[in-house]
Amino acid sequence: MTAVIVSLPATLDDPKAGIMAAQEAIEVTRAERVASWRGTRLEGLLWAALSIAIFSGWFVVTRFSVTRELQVWDVTALRFGVGAILLAPAVLRRGSRLPMSAWGEGFLFALLWGAPFVLLVALGLKLTSAAQAASIAPTTMPLVAGILSFILLKERQGWVRWSGYAAILAGLVCLIGAVTTQAPPSPAGVAALVAAGGMWAIYTLLFRRSGLSSIQAAALICIWSAAVFLPAYVLFGLSHLGRASASEIALQLFYQGVLMGAVALVTFNRAVSLLGASAATAMIALVPAAASLLAIPALGETPSFVEGIAIAVIVVGVLLAASRPSSATLSIQPQETP
Repeated sequence: MTAVIVSLPATLDDPKAGIMAAQEAIEVTRAERVASWRGTRLEGLLWAALSIAIFSGWFVVTRFSVTRELQVWDVTALRFGVGAILLAPAVLRRGSRLPMSAWGEGFLFALLWGAPFVLLVALGLKLTSAAQAASIAPTTMPLVAGILSFILLKERQGWVRWSGYAAILAGLVCLIGAVTTQAPPSPAGVAALVAAGGMWAIYTLLFRRSGLSSIQAAALICIWSAAVFLPAYVLFGLSHLGRASASEIALQLFYQGVLMGAVALVTFNRAVSLLGASAATAMIALVPAAASLLAIPALGETPSFVEGIAIAVIVVGVLLAASRPSSATLSIQPQETP
């Protein structure tokens, strides 16, 4: 607007020139907004890609342990115990302490994406399989998030994103059918995974509207989960760590505690902050595809033809659901002054 105001005195005698100057200034501003959006989106996609890489391996690693010596309780304790230690300085050190309202918000986040979420996914993994779990929970989440964004937040999705959600759902149905042709999935396991996906979606929408940073939210989730779960874990003697080998414990300690408990929480939160809830959650629907590709070198499992088609449909759906917002959202809007 400054450029427009400065140019007006020189064009008071020529209204057409003034209008052209104003239009040129608006176009320049819009171009700057679009360029800024593209840079932000690229950064958000990189954070989302890192989250997808970690989440994809998590289902395989967790399934490996909960079907052997370690139990659901051990996986949860390692994830949030180590995560709390690593992230606590972000909210407890001098100069970074949060108000009580933020701690209350963090407690709600921990209920949605903390220990209860991990327990549900681990239960689903124990009752189903890594392929089924990786297909259900991450794909349910963007569908729920998109619907809730439309109903509760009045967020315009547009026909392109709705088409993407439909493609994701179609790919999910095909993928579940492909991995369950020999044995039907456990109803309890599927219910646990769907519930976990719904909780993940609600958390994503709430975090997007909160005033917490990515690392603050991750720290509060780990601290609250550890504070509530670890005492019960010790008091009721739920530990099976003594039965597992040192290599298995080391693997879970690193993957659950460091990668999932700290890194993935921060990277996903950052992706949500930059991309928005709808686009970030849509990206997570790539986890089944990434997990299937990861299983080829890691487990020697090659996707069937039907699985390949389902994965391709999900990828297309993700690209549509994470598409650029309408031009209206990039138009010149009044900016809040910091």
